[in-house]
Amino acid sequence: MRIIGLDYGTKTVGVALSDETKLIAQPFVTIERKQANKLRQTYAQIEAIIEEQDVELIVLGLPKNMNNTEGERADATYEFKEALERRTGLTVELVDERLTTMQADRILEDTGVAHSARKEHIDKMAAAIILQTYLDRLNMKN
Repeated sequence: MRIIGLDYGTKTVGVALSDETKLIAQPFVTIERKQANKLRQTYAQIEAIIEEQDVELIVLGLPKNMNNTEGERADATYEFKEALERRTGLTVELVDERLTTMQADRILEDTGVAHSARKEHIDKMAAAIILQTYLDRLNMKN
């Protein structure tokens, strides 16, 4: 069984998956949509990945402001979380995602990905960072 990590944005959802030992997160795919409030196909794609990859838990990035407050994006993320739990029947754990996009951009830069190509990879890389944060905490407890 695997864990899926999601970086929920206004027009994309970055997706990462753990290995079966739940030690390593890897970027998987970026799901794109034309309009922020059109989520039907996004949910369907996530559900298909969950089924195909034998996922048992969802980890979702929670956007917080630098002063630890929550704004409109956090409200949208809570709604997305509730819909995912309803649709999939799985638990959704929230992980603070502050600075993950900057971290993902730096990783892509350090690995030689051209600036023009980073947009294609940044959301799934941010999802991998979110998921890896969760996996590291999980494994420290064990």
